[in-house]
Amino acid sequence: MPNLVKGKATICIVNYKTLEFTRLALRCIRRFTKYPYQVIVVDNDSKDESVDYLRGLKWIRLIERRTDGDISGSRSHSAALQLGYENCDTEFFVSMHSDAFVHRDDWLADLIAYFAGDERTACVGSGKLELTPRWRVLLKKATDWRTFKRRLLRTPDPFGQFRYYNRTICCLYRTEVLRKEGLSFLTNEEKGLTSGKQLYFDIVDRGYKTVELPTSVMSRYVIHLAHATQVVNPQEFALRKRTVKKCNRYAKKVMSSPTMQGIITDDSLDR
Repeated sequence: MPNLVKGKATICIVNYKTLEFTRLALRCIRRFTKYPYQVIVVDNDSKDESVDYLRGLKWIRLIERRTDGDISGSRSHSAALQLGYENCDTEFFVSMHSDAFVHRDDWLADLIAYFAGDERTACVGSGKLELTPRWRVLLKKATDWRTFKRRLLRTPDPFGQFRYYNRTICCLYRTEVLRKEGLSFLTNEEKGLTSGKQLYFDIVDRGYKTVELPTSVMSRYVIHLAHATQVVNPQEFALRKRTVKKCNRYAKKVMSSPTMQGIITDDSLDR
């Protein structure tokens, strides 16, 4: 494999029929990123107008992945991230969801600074970026009977189902570590581990350092519309009505903000 370009990051976004969100995510990257970077977009066989849009962008590298009809959420997303990683030739690899929007100048430089030049630090990220106010998150945790019962009874967790991991919503990896250890974004079907989960466990279990940022810190840089892909493709993904309403309400709030409206209407960010 070719030598990695130092001081540069590859940002990888997976697209599946989310034209409006993918366009905003890419424009936000263009607007707020000063650190040297390149963008790889892996399309998961969308066959819609989002592909036409992506084909027209000269500043990204588009990889059109054929899924052969397999659109099973996490597995397909993981395979696309793996394809993007295999085409990465930079010091850092950044996974980012198509419904995650950076909104702060120098966000990438700030997050890379958490590596602190330590080659044993392999991953910087955070857990869920909640849509709900912090007080509701804390209340939910305080009244989570299932978690309390599991801990009280010391229920075994051999596959790490309840174990913390940095989410691929916006997660930074040291490419050299992934190469050296032969690690992968692919899911572990037998253990039921979702996208990025097995990879994070492998990094930690092999003794590498990781940085787990609090949600409050990551949210300074990234806005995430959870479940957006499923919400805009209801014919393919089933969600509870409550989740759909919650996502739509939050999406409307985010997309109507002055900052996002300025980016949505700025076609120059495509060129």
